[in-house]
Amino acid sequence: MQRTVAAPADLGTDVIGFPEGADLELDLRLEAVMEGVLVTGSVRGRAVGECVRCLGEVVDDVDVFLTELYAYPERAKAAAEEGDEGEDVRELEGDLIDLEPALRDAVVPALPFQPLCRPDCPGLCSECGARLADDPDHSHETLDPRWSALSGLVSQDDETKES
Repeated sequence: MQRTVAAPADLGTDVIGFPEGADLELDLRLEAVMEGVLVTGSVRGRAVGECVRCLGEVVDDVDVFLTELYAYPERAKAAAEEGDEGEDVRELEGDLIDLEPALRDAVVPALPFQPLCRPDCPGLCSECGARLADDPDHSHETLDPRWSALSGLVSQDDETKES
């Protein structure tokens, strides 16, 4: 089954994610198995965020594979009674499947942890905040305060040589 659905709210991280209502393409296969319904397929969409170095816009095409088993209620209860605490069992809700939690579990870890606008992004100037990509020759002349006492000597020497 191929569907385009609207992205739910807060699908992403603090620096990159899918805008609420953005198109997500789902290409899923639903199979009846002994335990319930097995959902497999892919999720595709365009994540938008900001570069962690220069704060510029980052657009990333995401394509992840999704596999999730939705157990029949009686199977889910049996699994809970067996003590499979490490295993998160998703349960069918009548004839419905809530894909949002599985979608989050598949998509969010696939997003870049530290998105960059380009791999060699130089970031921002630590002194003034200027984007270094816009001005590669950007620099500030800084004098180490430990040498400030000697700067007076350099100025005096320059004046005596000129006289």
